[in-house]
Amino acid sequence: LALFGLPSIGLYALLYAFEDRLLALSAEGGWMFLVPVTIAFVFSFVHGGFTAHFWDLLGIKAKK
Repeated sequence: LALFGLPSIGLYALLYAFEDRLLALSAEGGWMFLVPVTIAFVFSFVHGGFTAHFWDLLGIKAKK
């Protein structure tokens, strides 16, 4: 849980700290559109892992 939870918190903190720079990078055009796409994939992986472990810790499972 902590393996994904702490990086998730760190990613959110970095996103807010560098918000202006990330917006400027993605507004440059060209291949820079990959910056927000890459960030979205990283967030999806890390936060998804955290959420899965969180629900497992609580004992909540999906119906099969």
